[in-house]
Amino acid sequence: MSAAPFHLAWFLQGSSIQAWGEQWSGNISEEWMSAEMFLDLARSIERACFDYLLIEDSIYIGQNWQNSRDMFLRNGMSVPRQEPSVIAALMAAATSRLGIVPTLSTFAYHPYLTARIVGTLDQVSGGRAGWNMVTGSSDYSGQNFGLDRLPEHDTRYEMAAEYIDVVTRLWDSWEPGAIVADRKTGVLIDPARVHTIDFKGEYYASRGPLNSGPCPQGRPVIAQAGGSAKGRETAARYADTVVAHPKGVQAMKDYRQDVRMRMRAAGRDPDSCKVLFMATPVLANTDEEAQARAAQRGVATTEEVHRRLAQMGWTTNIDFSGYDLDAPVGELTTNGHQSSLANFLKKAGGRTLREAILAYTSHGGSVDLVGTPETVAAQMDEAMQEVGGDGFLLVLPNVSRKTVTEVTDGLVPALQQRGLVRRAYAHKQFRDNLLEF
Repeated sequence: MSAAPFHLAWFLQGSSIQAWGEQWSGNISEEWMSAEMFLDLARSIERACFDYLLIEDSIYIGQNWQNSRDMFLRNGMSVPRQEPSVIAALMAAATSRLGIVPTLSTFAYHPYLTARIVGTLDQVSGGRAGWNMVTGSSDYSGQNFGLDRLPEHDTRYEMAAEYIDVVTRLWDSWEPGAIVADRKTGVLIDPARVHTIDFKGEYYASRGPLNSGPCPQGRPVIAQAGGSAKGRETAARYADTVVAHPKGVQAMKDYRQDVRMRMRAAGRDPDSCKVLFMATPVLANTDEEAQARAAQRGVATTEEVHRRLAQMGWTTNIDFSGYDLDAPVGELTTNGHQSSLANFLKKAGGRTLREAILAYTSHGGSVDLVGTPETVAAQMDEAMQEVGGDGFLLVLPNVSRKTVTEVTDGLVPALQQRGLVRRAYAHKQFRDNLLEF
């Protein structure tokens, strides 16, 4: 017995140079500015009927290794990053059904600007825009905007709740049918259907209304990664789709049940929000070849271990360069991504730091997916049967046309044969496709 149909989305780790040191990556290090690789990605996953493409973003250059940018610049780690709303607009123009979800952080964009950017993207895409709401996690990013440091983790989420309130009120400042376009009376917009919001909260204020006009979806789709307790609470109250990264099938099941419980407590229908679990499939012509490819991730030189720890430091705001690689991982705290650190510490157990980072980075997703397309499809089926829904958010560490094709022309047809993912879009707009099943 197979699971019910589930959703697929793609987590693009920034529109920048991808896989430039790998085979089959073409001349990405010279051609990345044009974004053509990423437009090809969008076209390909639309052909495979994915729900959406989420453009992750960071807004600073890492300095979390030896208090230096060198490691990040030399290796192209999360740099360069182009402005996601610009890439999102290009992707929207290159597609016709795929949801496009740029990341816009609450500390870097005023709520009015976010409402206007995402609302405009919804208009030009015909109702296919989303917004990945993040609060930021690095003081380096805050310093780019004149802040000494970001607020504390829980305060950031309190601010985010108010921020989302402003954004959604601005989207609602235009009633349906406000643009009457009556040539006989010469009236374009009915003034009675456009409203100020006069919002003045503890952290944000905005008069409104939006001058960019109404959104085709009414409200564009809101995506949010809620790992901590505060993050889950925010996701349960506001998100239409949740980016989740618990480790293991039981943890996935527990996470989804927790978010759905919180949604009921907030007076929302839990079926109105789709929880998608991050997954990194390792695909090959045979199961043995895929297992060998996966095993390579668990073997690394000390230099590669340093690189992986620097990337973990970029996520968690911890500089691991002063830690003993061969000593057990001790107590760690962060004002950065708390769920990422919690997952790392859980994986660490009694391991040394070297062993812990290799174990953590060798298994990139919530559940291990390794094998031929048919094998991985069966693994995804089994996981979803246990978890109960709602789908997977694929994140590939090295995006190239080859790795994209492995998914869209290998894995997806195997999933379609099992009736696990759609073969065609049922609707024109993003939210409607998200709520199809």
